[in-house]
Amino acid sequence: MIRPLGRADRGPIRDLVAATGVFTEEEVTIAVELIDAALDVPGQTDYIIRVAEEGGKVAGYYCVGPTPATEGTFDLYWVAVDPALHGKGIGRALDDDACDLVRRMSGRLIIAETSSLPRYRRTREFYVRRGYSQLATISDYYRPGDDLVVYGKYLT
Repeated sequence: MIRPLGRADRGPIRDLVAATGVFTEEEVTIAVELIDAALDVPGQTDYIIRVAEEGGKVAGYYCVGPTPATEGTFDLYWVAVDPALHGKGIGRALDDDACDLVRRMSGRLIIAETSSLPRYRRTREFYVRRGYSQLATISDYYRPGDDLVVYGKYLT
């Protein structure tokens, strides 16, 4: 089941993001900041967060939002699945839900950014399996030796 974010999801999502072992502590903090923005700013539409449940517990989530100053482009800011539940189709269901949501909002393109580091290999493979194309690489973006890899999925 995929549903809108609720206040009780904040802690479990934070724990899930940290448990992936992929994100730095700074990145975990940023994920929580976006959750707080979604929860604490009524009517904001910059960060739309949806949660996957499995057995009544948070199994994964995504955060997507329209890219400022574009027409129909959305950023997929976060997608994460509980490591204990990898391979059960939760990531696929989250991506399907995100694509459907973006289409309903007249979106035509989803952009996802990630790192070139080896620990992000599964993330990059996930995007390719889900029909995203690698659009760009910016060398040494995050820090020396850590490139930004940009993926895009056209929905029209």
